[in-house]
Amino acid sequence: MVVGILQIFLRLPGCRSLKDKRRVLRSLIDRVRRDYQVSIAEVGDNDLWGNAEVGVTVVSSSAMQVESILSKVLDAFAGNPEVEMEGSQKDVERY
Repeated sequence: MVVGILQIFLRLPGCRSLKDKRRVLRSLIDRVRRDYQVSIAEVGDNDLWGNAEVGVTVVSSSAMQVESILSKVLDAFAGNPEVEMEGSQKDVERY
């Protein structure tokens, strides 16, 4: 079993309230969850309307598949004009 964990650190420059932030993140998180079958949630900076930390996990029998899915998730965030990626951290472990 291979487990991939991804942390994504975001800036949300167009958001002027927590309500704006939730709208942007909910849309993006729901789309990524549906398209890539991953577990994903906002895991940090919950009370800051200009920043967000998102956690993503995926489990597979293949490390190559885990890497591919996490790469596609990163591309989905990087390609969204409403958010700016400040950084990410990825960890893939075999159990």
